[in-house]
Amino acid sequence: MTEEMKKKLPGVFLLPNLITTGALFSGFYSIISSINGDVISAIFAILIAMLLDGLDGRIARLTNTQTAFGAYYDSLSDMLCFGIAPAILLYIWSLSNFNIYGWHWSKIAWITCFIYVAAVALRLARFNSKNQMQDKKYFVGLASPASAAVVICYAWMIEDSGLSVKDFNWMSVSLLSILSFLMVSNITYYSFKDFNIRQKVPHISLFVIALILSFISFDPPLVLFSFFVFYALSGPTMLLIRFIRKRKSLSREKKLL
Repeated sequence: MTEEMKKKLPGVFLLPNLITTGALFSGFYSIISSINGDVISAIFAILIAMLLDGLDGRIARLTNTQTAFGAYYDSLSDMLCFGIAPAILLYIWSLSNFNIYGWHWSKIAWITCFIYVAAVALRLARFNSKNQMQDKKYFVGLASPASAAVVICYAWMIEDSGLSVKDFNWMSVSLLSILSFLMVSNITYYSFKDFNIRQKVPHISLFVIALILSFISFDPPLVLFSFFVFYALSGPTMLLIRFIRKRKSLSREKKLL
């Protein structure tokens, strides 16, 4: 029986969808942990969901078990893990403190969280609708896992430092607002999907990986937060560089004329 015939048979492929289910469970567990006030467990649950989300697609491609069902199931899992779970985490952990300023300020807090969730939904819907047309090497708009990573590493960093969460209420609102805009924008980001894990690499690559892991272990929340913020800013930075280069080339053409 050919691979095409296997894909047309009723049912689903177990391995990639099992990994997606694991990510879905991690996202749900994060929400439960946030409600119970266990912020660190909620953070690590989303981190696990990120790792599983990165595995399911690659395993599906390696085993030739990619299906439309798996793609839609993965998007629904992403909505919970990287949209709803981080928003609930940040609201319960930080933004609920806006109640001390009055009822109208508390509305700003949960409305900001809703806008973030809506931005994740729009980002995923756009990705699914234009997946066949866009360049696989780049994402259009900040990917929802990267956005969630910024949120949870931000919370993890402040929790680890022992600082008062109430001092960062407005920073939390600003962070969610900026991430929401980046997700629905047309700014391009490098996707890392052209990296082939099956190809051979120089021996020095393993040494570099060991150095990176050692560097992360120095202060995991700070290093990871810095890395994901750098990635989130890489899109606007490259857009600005391209704009400046375009302006310079146009000015040169005008001088030649």
